[in-house]
Amino acid sequence: MRTKTLKKNKINVITLGCSKNVYDSEVLMGQLKASGKDVVHEEEGNVVVINTCGFINNAKEESVNTILDYMQKKEDGEVDKVFVTGCLSERYKPDLMKEIPNVDQYFGTTELPQLLKALGADYKHELIGERLTTTPKNYAYLKIAEGCDRPCSFCAIPLMRGKHKSTSIENLVIEAEKLAANGVKELILIAQDLTYYGLDIYKKRNLAELLEALVKVEGVEWIRMHYAFPTGFPLDVLDVMKREPKICNYLDIPLQHISDKILKSMRRGTTQAKTTKLLTQFREAVPDITIRTTLIVGYPGETEQDYQTLKAWVETMRFERLGCFTYSHEENTHAFNLEDDVPEKVKLARANEIMEIQSQISWELNQAKIGETFRVVIDRKEGSYFVGRTEFDSPDVDNEVLIDATKTYLKTGEFTTVKVTEAADFDLYAEVVL
Repeated sequence: MRTKTLKKNKINVITLGCSKNVYDSEVLMGQLKASGKDVVHEEEGNVVVINTCGFINNAKEESVNTILDYMQKKEDGEVDKVFVTGCLSERYKPDLMKEIPNVDQYFGTTELPQLLKALGADYKHELIGERLTTTPKNYAYLKIAEGCDRPCSFCAIPLMRGKHKSTSIENLVIEAEKLAANGVKELILIAQDLTYYGLDIYKKRNLAELLEALVKVEGVEWIRMHYAFPTGFPLDVLDVMKREPKICNYLDIPLQHISDKILKSMRRGTTQAKTTKLLTQFREAVPDITIRTTLIVGYPGETEQDYQTLKAWVETMRFERLGCFTYSHEENTHAFNLEDDVPEKVKLARANEIMEIQSQISWELNQAKIGETFRVVIDRKEGSYFVGRTEFDSPDVDNEVLIDATKTYLKTGEFTTVKVTEAADFDLYAEVVL
């Protein structure tokens, strides 16, 4: 076993989970850099910070396994110190300290100053937007609020992230300007709930006003919205989307289910009729909008009839983008008091069937795009293709546009106009329009 390193510490930040965690890691890294620390993201370093996810079972398992992997590396002398932060640590700190006691220290989601102190750095309140972005240079996440006030029965996020807290428009514009100055052309607005933005600090739903301010930031060409809650959605956002070309005609709005019985048990505050009416309003106001949603199958008490209602609705609504997940029984949530009575095999079969239906819908919608032209941004080169996205696609989760790299040279981060020549379920093949 090697002796402790005498060289200057290099801090390696490992990020697990969602885009909110990506953002938090970037803020942590920006703070460390401002204190003169040598910091890297998912590379070699003798001091490790693991930013964990604690949302559902699979994410929790990945987080625990990552911690155990680095504890073995510490035991083997490959790293000197391991710190754990993020949602899993916030939610299960006492259990983790008991089960994996040789982690140097655990921190919750609100303990950034304490984590920095443990790493020998000072928390600098004056930093606004000084992040070390880990995404490709052309896009970045902009977290406009933290926490959630919604009472959804299945969700543990309020346990880990606390109450909703909006960031001021002024500070978000400053952050956006700094990102743009570093070459960011696409802002992806994230929060646990975009719909609620502004209620706490402006006493009204203020997402539209925030968008009006962000479109004025020079250098930003696309603004995309993720994770809006359907109940109480501010419809003035659609007016801004229609009027402002920088705002992508795209909305990620997790709907979770459509059976009235299940929606009531989930405490979603809506019904099938209200949800369908809202989506109709979206499509009437912005005819070429792309709606992305996520659904949960196998929730406690979901009968075959409830599932068939959901399945028929998916077939009718023809969402442009859709993901389906199996229910995860989470401690200390309202639904944990219910019996997790849908067998795992049935959950998986239902999720797979929904995704097969969506695959066919996506294929049909993509076939209709053959021969059409689109503006795309190039995210990366992969094999013999440049990989890009239209305004209707978010990174990592949506369709991609593949352009033959042997025929055309393109730069990462640049926008170009392409014509679609072929289409698959979730990919478009295109050539550059000269």
